[in-house]
Amino acid sequence: MKSTFLLFILLGVVSGRRTPLLRGLPATSTVEENAPAGVSVYTFNITGSPLSSGVVAIHPTIVNSNPLTEAFAIVSAGDLVYRVVTTGNPILDYETMPKRFDLQIFVEDTAGRTDLNTLTVQVADKNERPVFWGNMAIQTVRIYVLEGMPPGLIYRVNATDPENGELKYSPLPESVPFRVLENGDIFSRKKIDYEKDPHCYFLNITVTDPEGLNSTRTVNINIINIDDESPYFTTKQRIYRIPEEQSPGTVVANITAKDPDDEDSPSRLFYSIQSSDTYFSINPSTGVLQVSGRIDRDVLPLQLHPNVSMIVRVEDSPRGGHFSEMEITVIIGDINDNPPECNPSTFRKEINENTTAGIVLLDLRNSCKDIDIDPPNNLFSFTGLSGFGSNSFALESAESGRLVMTESIDLENPSNPGVEVYSLTVRVQDIASPNYSNTIYIYIRIKPVNEFFPVFSSLSYEFKVPEITKVGSSIGKVIASDADWPPSVITYSIIAGGGTKDYTNAFWISPINGDVKILERLDYETTQKHFFTVQASDQEKTATASVTVNVLEVNDEEPICSPSFYSIQIPVSLAVGTNVNGFRIQCQDRDSDPRSFRYFIEEGNVNNHFTFSPVAGSNTSQLILASPFDYESGLDTKWIYRLRVYITDDNLLSAENKATHLVKTGTVTLSIRVIPNPTTVTTTTPGFTVVTKRENLYLDSAWYVPFVITLGSLLLLGLLGYLGALLARWLCVRCPSASRADGTPLINAPEKKKPKKEVALEMIKLNTVFDGEARDPVTGKMYEFNTQSGARRWKKSSEPLQPTAAMQLQNIRRPLLWTQGQDEVGLNIDMCG
Repeated sequence: MKSTFLLFILLGVVSGRRTPLLRGLPATSTVEENAPAGVSVYTFNITGSPLSSGVVAIHPTIVNSNPLTEAFAIVSAGDLVYRVVTTGNPILDYETMPKRFDLQIFVEDTAGRTDLNTLTVQVADKNERPVFWGNMAIQTVRIYVLEGMPPGLIYRVNATDPENGELKYSPLPESVPFRVLENGDIFSRKKIDYEKDPHCYFLNITVTDPEGLNSTRTVNINIINIDDESPYFTTKQRIYRIPEEQSPGTVVANITAKDPDDEDSPSRLFYSIQSSDTYFSINPSTGVLQVSGRIDRDVLPLQLHPNVSMIVRVEDSPRGGHFSEMEITVIIGDINDNPPECNPSTFRKEINENTTAGIVLLDLRNSCKDIDIDPPNNLFSFTGLSGFGSNSFALESAESGRLVMTESIDLENPSNPGVEVYSLTVRVQDIASPNYSNTIYIYIRIKPVNEFFPVFSSLSYEFKVPEITKVGSSIGKVIASDADWPPSVITYSIIAGGGTKDYTNAFWISPINGDVKILERLDYETTQKHFFTVQASDQEKTATASVTVNVLEVNDEEPICSPSFYSIQIPVSLAVGTNVNGFRIQCQDRDSDPRSFRYFIEEGNVNNHFTFSPVAGSNTSQLILASPFDYESGLDTKWIYRLRVYITDDNLLSAENKATHLVKTGTVTLSIRVIPNPTTVTTTTPGFTVVTKRENLYLDSAWYVPFVITLGSLLLLGLLGYLGALLARWLCVRCPSASRADGTPLINAPEKKKPKKEVALEMIKLNTVFDGEARDPVTGKMYEFNTQSGARRWKKSSEPLQPTAAMQLQNIRRPLLWTQGQDEVGLNIDMCG
């Protein structure tokens, strides 16, 4: 049986037929208008299927409505039972809304089956209460009616019946003087008097539909009082008196009035001033007349017309109704409210000193006045002359105000404080109370008169100036004064002297303060005194003074020694204590005693070989060898000494004074070349030997130099050989007994012979000095080189490194030996007779 049922379901699915899920739909239902939210409209069920196990995937939902509305919703009422209810949003209204709604309801189970069906909801009409229109629908209506208005329509009440039934209107209470027609028109029954009838009525209007339903609203009828009488003034006074300068707000008068329309209540009147007036104002509600601006009796127009008239109006309406007017006059009285004024209030007067007493300096009354209108308010006097120097001045009288000078003023008088300006004050004061006053300031300047000549503090000035004073330095000051008061401005100048042979003006004086400065360096050894004349001037009168400048000697000259440079050659074997080459230094100093010299060698005296004798106390000193040279042990390596000798002029100063006194130093430079001993030995054989040693100076990079030297040497050697042969032949002819010539160098011991004839020895030695040695990187052999010329030679194992460069030429008579490179050739020649 179940298999058959499932088969039918499957066949239904395959064939496209569906089993409805919404049971009870489609359907039609009815709901009354104005139904509140939650009212049930219709109930339906959901049919479950075996495939879904009775589970709903999407609950029934209103997916569409025609027309569109949100007035309905679906809620669950149990297991697979649902209800369509009202939402109250919006409230259904039969008269204004559609009367039918088609709601499409959709549902889906868990098996995916869906169903869509329609519920039609019809809105049923219901009888409703009448509805008031306009403001009466929500509140009490307030109506205003003017008093004295004739009977007639005053308002129309509007109401409607939702069912369009005929409405009826009725008022409560019926005793009021108003009636309401059936169409809602409200009429007044009589002419209402505000002063006799009530001022306010409350009328309840009831509107009823044909079925007896009604609504009630209240109408508030207010009676407006109208102005039909003119107000009148109750104040009788018309003229008022006040003094001037009353402060704003001061009450002048209290104007009162009444309105017949308000006999039983305070009158609501409005006051105003009709004429143009800047002095007074009136309170529009109270009628108080008060001062609004400054009232000055002393200026126009009140100065000529002190009476102020104005028209005051009272009205019973602020926009113009019934009114009354009256004229009020205020008389302004003058008061003494102004002090005397002086223009100017400050006076300045200038007079010369020693002006004659008794003259009138100022007439103050011509410059002062009081603007008050009436006497005695405008009368004043001058009193109270005071201030610094007031004893020299006086007022002629209090009424006249003329200032006179009582005594002459001399600024230079010791009893006078020397003040140029006198500050005076005079009080100008009202005669009438409250006696206002002002102060007049008077400044009298006493103009000085140039009566006196400038006077120097001394007729002559003497300044002592060290000769080393820097140019531009101040060396002294001249001072001049003037007995005039105030002291005159004095300017200084040099009018004569002050020059030297090199400068026209060697001195300068400050024109302002008399400070004297030097414009060139002073030299005691040239000029010991300078003289010039200075002048002091006060622009009108002058005075002169002499100035002597004594130049003070200062040790500013350096010792000057002769010679300042000297080159000496001495043998290496010079004995200690010997005057070096007879050298003598002689010094002189323009500003120092010859005994003030000290001699010391500052630079170059290696191993202290040299010294001076004497070292101090004389202007002459000799250079002495102090210690022997020692080149063999390597103690000495220098062959040329450059000595820098300092000569100071402080020998006569103590150690303490040397630190504070100026010391000058002279310098002498000495170049001393030490000549090494000759390497030749003099033989007993008559004759002489010439040894020549020549340095080769060339660069290794100059490849052509050795070639040229070698070629030239060969040619010269051939020529010398030829000349030597000719010379030997000539000598043999001249000297029958020929001497033997030994070709070995003279450094080897010559063969001893008995001297037969007088021998003349001549030796020329030209050495290339090799003062450095190094190892050849290719052969490994040691070679020697000259550090200055770069000359090189292979080092002999038995020959020591030559220490210094020297060239010595002794007893040159004739060249008999030529040497190439470092080879030496010696020639001994026996000379005849």
